[in-house]
Amino acid sequence: MKKRDLTERRLASRSVFRGRLLDVREDRVALPDGKPSVREYIVHPGAVVIMPLLENGDVLLERQYRYPLQRDFFEFPAGKIDPGEEPLACARRELLEETGYQAGEWRYITTIYPCIGYSDERLLYYLATDLSFRGEQPDDDEFLEIFRLPLEKALGQVRSGEICEAKTVAGLFWLEKLLRGGW
Repeated sequence: MKKRDLTERRLASRSVFRGRLLDVREDRVALPDGKPSVREYIVHPGAVVIMPLLENGDVLLERQYRYPLQRDFFEFPAGKIDPGEEPLACARRELLEETGYQAGEWRYITTIYPCIGYSDERLLYYLATDLSFRGEQPDDDEFLEIFRLPLEKALGQVRSGEICEAKTVAGLFWLEKLLRGGW
């Protein structure tokens, strides 16, 4: 079976807004049938998500207030990749800054694209083990509470809706599969 070409071609592009984190774009495109259309999307630098696993099987999570939704969320440590920064270097930096822990072992797990309808954001997941506490080093504008939770309890909180932030839910499901030998 021959696959149809579904590619949209960019005809023109302009920045609608450029902030410290996001670049909102508006492109005129030609659809696969040649008709014109408009695409609005966000250019994002990408981020890392760290799944810190302690020796006893607990995961390290953080409670953080998220302004757009006006509430606290329970999350895996994560952070934006700086220009020119290697993702693993970003993961190491973010784990230490946000939790005060360093990892002796790092394992790349996967890359997920969380918002394909309106952003090019990508999330690179890393499993961090052999953890040792070195002391928190949070950014000046970052306020977090770090806590430990057994994986089973964290999964129960996903089920109950207490943990509902997408990158963390995905990470917990990946971690469960990895630890049970399913993947």
